[in-house]
Amino acid sequence: MSAISVLNSKAEFARAQQALAINITASRGLQDVLKSNLGPKGTLKMLVSGAGDIKLTKDGCVLLNEMQIQHPTASLIARVATAQDDMTGDGTTSTVLLIGELLKLSEDHVAEGLHPRHLTEGFEIAKEKALAVLEQIKIPVTPADRDLLLSVARTSLKTKVHAALAELLTEAVTDAVLAIRQEGAELDLNRVEIMQMMHKTDMDSKLVRGLVLDHGVRHPDMPKRVENAFILVANVSLEYEKTEVNSGFFYKSAAEREKLVLAEREFITQRVQRIIAFKESVCSGANAGRAFVLINQKGVDPYSLDLLAKAGIPSLRRAKRRNMERIALACGGYAVNSVDDLAPDCLGEAGLVYEYTLGEEKYTFIEECKRPQSVTLLIRGPNKYTLTQIKDAVNDGLKAVRNAINDGCAVPGAGAFEVAASRSLTRAAESVAGRARLGVQTFADALLVLPKVLASNAGHDSQEVMVKLLEESQRSGGAAVGLDLATGEACLPADAGVLDNHCVKKQIVNSVSVIAANLLLVDEILRAGLSSLKGE
Repeated sequence: MSAISVLNSKAEFARAQQALAINITASRGLQDVLKSNLGPKGTLKMLVSGAGDIKLTKDGCVLLNEMQIQHPTASLIARVATAQDDMTGDGTTSTVLLIGELLKLSEDHVAEGLHPRHLTEGFEIAKEKALAVLEQIKIPVTPADRDLLLSVARTSLKTKVHAALAELLTEAVTDAVLAIRQEGAELDLNRVEIMQMMHKTDMDSKLVRGLVLDHGVRHPDMPKRVENAFILVANVSLEYEKTEVNSGFFYKSAAEREKLVLAEREFITQRVQRIIAFKESVCSGANAGRAFVLINQKGVDPYSLDLLAKAGIPSLRRAKRRNMERIALACGGYAVNSVDDLAPDCLGEAGLVYEYTLGEEKYTFIEECKRPQSVTLLIRGPNKYTLTQIKDAVNDGLKAVRNAINDGCAVPGAGAFEVAASRSLTRAAESVAGRARLGVQTFADALLVLPKVLASNAGHDSQEVMVKLLEESQRSGGAAVGLDLATGEACLPADAGVLDNHCVKKQIVNSVSVIAANLLLVDEILRAGLSSLKGE
């Protein structure tokens, strides 16, 4: 009997072998759910919410976030895996599979009487040696190596969407990251706007080197398409405003009331006239004939819209704040907060601004910017499920390219790192003294679960594939050998353009060894919180 029973007779507990069995069962259950999703040949899962909403995905992070996991151990592993995705953008499914495999292989050793502490010591040794292998096989990448960056993006995207769409998105995602990159500054992916349009097919998605706003001009007489335009970004109220405090006005006559109304109107009209006069001054001389577009964060009332329409100024009102910042980055210039601040250097420039109507919704495209530091990935699809799936894939693709640039290197994919690390650890285990060598060998065997599952998901015999990979790796004399999913034969992933992120693999090895060790060292699971004392 557990000592906790003396303190709390209602406590629930599981000890020693039973506690370990609970943890291993939970990790294997999670592993079985996710393993069919791994790799470009993985299958999809359909998630149905309580309201009947459907989500189709093979993204491990989305699955773990959307599934209602009640088992405490499975929930712990799921949180670790989703933290991996938050940090690096990939590797969620691999983390779950490796933790499950480590615990499964450790079960036999513990059943034979080996103390879990010896295994965890071996895991720590194996982790350091695996990270050393990772450093040996990495491939240098610079922002100028566009082909290598394309390979990294393609490898990430092909695990999330079908091959044809992955090829289309690969260039869009890579060019988006390269467009927003600034020498010496950290890459900020918030500069890439992801706009969704339920329209046409997924193959019509594209990169817009500018911005797409989800609203249009608010006056029927305003131009719907202008070229070679100045862009004025403003945060100026061009409508009647109520006072900030409750106030009342008392008039002696109707004429006095009319006079106040005219004065209020005149106040706003003067602001509009200042903008119109500014437009006429900048669109003269050498710039004669150029268009002028106003994008305002605050409101523009109908009378002001009419004045702007007569002056030929397309005007958008109530633009989102994030778009205001992106417009300045895409077109140049800066936002003004008062008509007194109007100056030629506050203006941005765009080669083409036009309105696109889709059903009852309107979109404004700002394109052909000279040096855009903010771009838009326009995602199209026939239904909500497709749009959501593509958006998740694009986010992972953007993070993959960013990671490659930040790391300055990439790692051969297709299971190459796992095979190389496994062989290296098997050799290293012979020189480890004591029972810790069993932990090193367990880690080496567990790493092979990823190429095995990749082969299985592609319809190949996993045992036959592993024999081929290990033999080829031995013959190649240290070259990183991976799996060609199309043929089931060994290949050189670096030559085939299959590259993974260095930081993703590094994070997987670190987190997997720590979590597996912690779960193995649990010798008692207690449920003895305050909730168990209710009713007494």
